[in-house]
Amino acid sequence: MKGNYTRFPAIRESQYKRLKSIRHPLWVTAMAAKINSEAVKKIGFFRWHDAGDVQDLKHLAKIFEVCRRTPAVKHWMPTREAWTKRWIDRAPSNLVIRFSGTMIDQEAVKSWPHTSTVTTAPGSRTCPAPDNAGKCGSCRSCWNPEVKNIAYGKH
Repeated sequence: MKGNYTRFPAIRESQYKRLKSIRHPLWVTAMAAKINSEAVKKIGFFRWHDAGDVQDLKHLAKIFEVCRRTPAVKHWMPTREAWTKRWIDRAPSNLVIRFSGTMIDQEAVKSWPHTSTVTTAPGSRTCPAPDNAGKCGSCRSCWNPEVKNIAYGKH
């Protein structure tokens, strides 16, 4: 929302290039090969979308297929696309889809199995990234299906 991705022409061009690539017939194969590479596989975790979201049902189906082809990696996909809930039961077991709350200090949506919220309440944040220079560190709660909600601090 701060415009960092659109402010710089090179970043904006890269974002549109990645968006267009989703339609390429080899996208699933290429993504699975990259995620199965030693560099990514040794980490064992993959986050979908640092900017943007699921574009449509075809895109979601492709993400599901990439996850199936990368069984040794745990995947996390944050989304604000409520329609994706209809397809959660078809998601591979190595993918956690978290519905992102849209309002600061809003309670987690109860109709979703996994959610994330943003809080300003002191002591209510569960995400440790602000204490780790903005990095997850050893925390993998976002990828953990046992964790129902992640509370991020407002930043």
